[in-house]
Amino acid sequence: MCTATSKLTKEHQATIPEPVRRLLHLEAGDAIAFDIENKAVHLRKVRHLDPTFTQGLEGTLNEWASEADEEAYRDL
Repeated sequence: MCTATSKLTKEHQATIPEPVRRLLHLEAGDAIAFDIENKAVHLRKVRHLDPTFTQGLEGTLNEWASEADEEAYRDL
């Protein structure tokens, strides 16, 4: 087992260590997901149209979900 570490900034951001980026084939702009199970967190690269990632976003995408929004954007 290999362990790679990173330190959090004041803004709670961390750099993904190079061995992890290489293993997951991560590049700038890629999306990542944090799968949380019990007390473990697993990091993975989000694949295009990843259903689990999409479900995780659903709760954050209700900003424009009113009837007025539906009416305004119905023809798009």
